[in-house]
Amino acid sequence: MSGLIINITWWHLSISLVPVIPVVWILFHWNLKWRQACYAIVRMLAQLMLIGYVLAFIFEAKNALIIMGVLGFMLVVASWISMGSVPELRRRLYPWVFIALLVSCGLMIILVTQGTLGADPWYDPRVVLPLSGMIMANSMNSVSIAAERVTSELKTDPDYVAARGKALQAALIPVINGLFAVGLVSLPGMMTGQILSGVSPLIAAKYQIIVMCMLFSSAGMSSAGFLWLARDSLEAAREVQT
Repeated sequence: MSGLIINITWWHLSISLVPVIPVVWILFHWNLKWRQACYAIVRMLAQLMLIGYVLAFIFEAKNALIIMGVLGFMLVVASWISMGSVPELRRRLYPWVFIALLVSCGLMIILVTQGTLGADPWYDPRVVLPLSGMIMANSMNSVSIAAERVTSELKTDPDYVAARGKALQAALIPVINGLFAVGLVSLPGMMTGQILSGVSPLIAAKYQIIVMCMLFSSAGMSSAGFLWLARDSLEAAREVQT
């Protein structure tokens, strides 16, 4: 490898799809949702190839308005997807999750890109977009778990404070498990990518520390913010259902 990223050909890329076939076959043989799996795989391929071309254009453009537009689009989509765990309340809760993600993710993006990494220019797409994607996706997943858990708890326990606490604790389980496992069980994506590209493992570890801190913080702040903002809406929805 000589410390350089390998340019993967289409043929070599296709090899990585081979293990997918037996899994799809098992789903088909067991009468499970094999079509959904196939659709997800095809959609993943299309989305990643498309975003590859789009990011190449954005990186070359280096335009602040384009970067802000992309971030706004990511925020809108992340807010909508995060409420997929409670589809019946999606429209009612959307404004609150949007605000929660806007504030928590916005603050974290500014802190990391400007305070920790000192991106120059401040909208440098090679710094801002990848980190923003990680922050928003992680926060999206945490809020989704929190929303599902708090609605489930409220069905059996009218005490919102207790339900809120259980929901926040559940939302942070994946992130906290990641903190325990990193370096012992797993080498996360950013660290692995940097090592493969020839970066010193110590430097890669420092970057990963930044990532793990920002993921924990953004997950906690976005989930807590959502649970605080959406209290009246969630309690009103519970009363209607009962």
